[in-house]
Amino acid sequence: MRGEKACLALFLLVFTTLSNVHAWELALAGWKYEFPRDHMVHREFRTEWWYFTGNLRTKDGREFGFQVTFFRQGINERKPDSDFGVRDLSFAHAAISDIGARKFHSDQVTSRGSFEEAGFGDVEKVAWIKDWTLRLNPDGAWEFRASPTGQGIHLTAAPLKEPVVQGENGVSQKASGEGQASHYYSQTRLKTTGEIVLDGKAIAVEGECWFDHEWATNQLAEDQIGWNWFGLQFDDGSELMLYQMRRKDGSVDPVSSGTFIPKTGKSIHLRNIDFEAKPGKFTWISPSTKAVYPLDWHVSIPSLGLAVNTRARLSDQEMFFSPITYWEGAVRIEGSQTGRGYVELTGYGNALRALQSSR
Repeated sequence: MRGEKACLALFLLVFTTLSNVHAWELALAGWKYEFPRDHMVHREFRTEWWYFTGNLRTKDGREFGFQVTFFRQGINERKPDSDFGVRDLSFAHAAISDIGARKFHSDQVTSRGSFEEAGFGDVEKVAWIKDWTLRLNPDGAWEFRASPTGQGIHLTAAPLKEPVVQGENGVSQKASGEGQASHYYSQTRLKTTGEIVLDGKAIAVEGECWFDHEWATNQLAEDQIGWNWFGLQFDDGSELMLYQMRRKDGSVDPVSSGTFIPKTGKSIHLRNIDFEAKPGKFTWISPSTKAVYPLDWHVSIPSLGLAVNTRARLSDQEMFFSPITYWEGAVRIEGSQTGRGYVELTGYGNALRALQSSR
């Protein structure tokens, strides 16, 4: 893995130089989403990811959280003439949170994509890096495989709701200014079945997960260092997505927003002034990065009568990779609603400006 991490760091450095001379498209208002077209790759934008997080259990009640993410960083807008050429930098993250055993398994794979070792394609192979794969089945269910630190994730996720477009007028604004945004949609509840493999033993699991797909070119502003993201699934069948863009001075950028998705009916867009997300007293200091992560949060939406607290199922759910570090973990929800979800905290260990990615 040391060589792969060095490769990723090198290509991100090269990327930040090359990307300035290419006319990548910006995420602008008016995008018309079409499916299954928009489940696939968008090569005209320089950054893209397919993101799955979820909570699973066995028939006897053993609990797991998981994450599987495929990332694309555009290097060249056109397909290289040679098999040695690089069009995209491909990398993927995966993690298993073994709640009962209090263990966290995570890993990263990277590839230049030469000789089709990795890439992004059509329905049959939406994304792949070596034996990590993401496919879209004819019935609309996702199928993905990953093997963090020798363990395994083999899951199928069938959406229970239609895709939800995040933001307004086709864009999810991340900073002030035209193009400082992404095209972003979610499938907020997917019935998930398959197996987790731990120490060579396959464990049948089922549960629900959340899927995000986002593509953009230029999102983060110079004064931003990261974000707090919440993907919450309530037991009454509704869901909530919120993100807070974090500035270097500790404040929250007012472009931050969210979406409340009722069990049935139309989604509700939330502006920054419509909700509150504040950290509680419980924090965790990473032994690897010394970053201090707030692991319990109070989230409220007065207009909806919603007031909940989220609490991490495990403290150590840090994705510690070079040059990217963030906390992504399973949470339990209590309060006016109960349920489960995932929270992502970035910019606490290092700023993510170089990657130009955001939820």
